[in-house]
Amino acid sequence: MKKLFLLDAYALIYRAYYAFIKNPRINSKGFNTSAILGFVNTLEDVLKKESPDYIGVAFDPKGKTFRHEAYEEYKAQREETPEVIRESVPVIKEFIKAYNIPIFEVPGFEADDVIGTLAKKAEKRGIITYMMTPDKDYGQLVSETTFIYRPKYGDKEFEVMGVERVKEKFGIETTEQVIDLLGLMGDSSDNIPGCPGVGEKTAIKLINDFGSIENLIENTDSLKGALKKKVEDNKEQIVFSKFLATIKTDVPIDCDIEELKLQQADIEELTSI
Repeated sequence: MKKLFLLDAYALIYRAYYAFIKNPRINSKGFNTSAILGFVNTLEDVLKKESPDYIGVAFDPKGKTFRHEAYEEYKAQREETPEVIRESVPVIKEFIKAYNIPIFEVPGFEADDVIGTLAKKAEKRGIITYMMTPDKDYGQLVSETTFIYRPKYGDKEFEVMGVERVKEKFGIETTEQVIDLLGLMGDSSDNIPGCPGVGEKTAIKLINDFGSIENLIENTDSLKGALKKKVEDNKEQIVFSKFLATIKTDVPIDCDIEELKLQQADIEELTSI
């Protein structure tokens, strides 16, 4: 079967930058090339080891997405992007273009929404998709033909997560329940509130007992004591948190999967960069 690799650019760039944080790679002009080197090494690893038939790279757009429009506090707790990463992104994009790999950046939508949409398009074509990211949220997209491909980090090797691995990692019965889990327990990395006072263990138990957030909210009568009060007092916030945690799979992308076919890299351009 044919293989498609979709790279979550910023997640991999941040990972690369912090991997070299104790020993940054500085070039002769005094520029910190850690993020660039790490990203290109990751890309080279994938191309050499996995020989994908199709490949694409998704970036988060500048400005707000539909989640920010709905919830001003979305990702508000995150620190400013390090200057080095900001300066590295245009160079990384030059590299990707020299590899002749398509770049996706859709205003109003995050990279994971773009990757989710492309993965579903590929699924309909029977193409195996590997979403290259360290982010756990992508578990909700995993299916029989769509996998998370976690990049290696330090002494940890690449890890491929399929349906069984995601279910085992989160302690749930279906991959779609990752959304319900994040909606209930919240997600501090994205500043998704969830239900106050409900942690991971309680959220897992509730999702396994009720199947979904919707079913839980319809059946709060079967809860007891403080937990019943917490859920009933925060119904709207829980439903809203699920909305924020849901990766879209219908982003308006006018692109045929064939346009992601792996091309020959422009060696001359790569060498000059």
